[in-house]
Formats: sequence, C-alpha cells, structure tokens
Amino acid sequence: ICIRLHWKALTRVFAIWPAKPGLSVMPRVPVLPTELSDLIGVETGVSDWITIDQSRINAFAACTEDFQFIHINPDEAKEKAGFDGTIAHGFLVLSLFSNFAIQAAVALERAQVSINYGFEKLRFLNPVQSGSQVRGRFVLADAVERKPDQWLLSYDVTVEIEGQSKPAIVARWITLQI
Repeated sequence: ICIRLHWKALTRVFAIWPAKPGLSVMPRVPVLPTELSDLIGVETGVSDWITIDQSRINAFAACTEDFQFIHINPDEAKEKAGFDGTIAHGFLVLSLFSNFAIQAAVALERAQVSINYGFEKLRFLNPVQSGSQVRGRFVLADAVERKPDQWLLSYDVTVEIEGQSKPAIVARWITLQI
C-alpha cells in the first residue's frame, strides 16, 4: 500500500497523474536568484486543503509500523487519551510539507530539483483529528547561495487546521535548490 500511495504522489508531482478535480493550483512564475532577497519575509503561498481521513492515517501506520491506539482505535483514543477520536501521526502531517510546497514555495529559475535539507525548528502544537483538513502556509525566511546554482531556501511553515486558530505544526524548513 505504501508503494502505491508513494507512486501516486510521485506521478502527480511529475504531471503524469491526473490532477484532482477542484484543485486550485496556480501556475507559479519562476523567480530569479537575484530576486530572492526581495522575498525574504514574504508569504510565498498557501496550499489547498488536504483531508486527513482515517484511511490515510491507517496507511501511514502501516508504512511506519506505528500502530499506537491514538491513531487507529477511536474508542481507546477517547477513553485513554481524552481525544474526541483518533488523531493523525505528527510525522504524517509533517510528511505533507513536500506536497504543500508544490503550491506554496518559491519556484526558483533554473532549479532542476528541490531537496529536503532539514529543519532548524519544528513543533507539533495541536493534534490533527481524523477527518480534519490541513494546509501549509509558507513564508520565505532566508535564501543563501551555497555554491553556484545551489540555493538553501528556508521557510517558516505553518500547518493550519481548518476551523481552528491553533496550528498543527510550526517549523523552519530548509530546502536545497539545485
């Protein structure tokens, strides 16, 4: 199941998979490296909402072998942990950053690939209940030329939960553009 889900995600990135009806993905205009300094502190985009349903949570549990009851058993999640039902794995929501970035991060002119470089800060602030929708809000925090034609772009990313004021995740995410 993990391979099938991963393949679907990969093929969507490379525009082989048909886009979902109703997505509001706007074509992004590539930014020249010389323009990056003007974008520091600017919100570069907000992704579409993604539903975190129980089938997605179960598939992630199977991929990661994390079958903790708070993720897969709504009765135990209520009884033992005080949640209204199951909650998503924090790392499931975190793994959506790459998907959010397709719509919300800077498209750098001449960059062929964007590589996850890591995090300077990462906090899981609010659990995501099964059935909730989340989206990513990106602000370019820094842009550093690592070597010619390689840029480290840092984003302040906030993962919002629809209908809630407290975000699920706040992070400083670093990507390497080559």
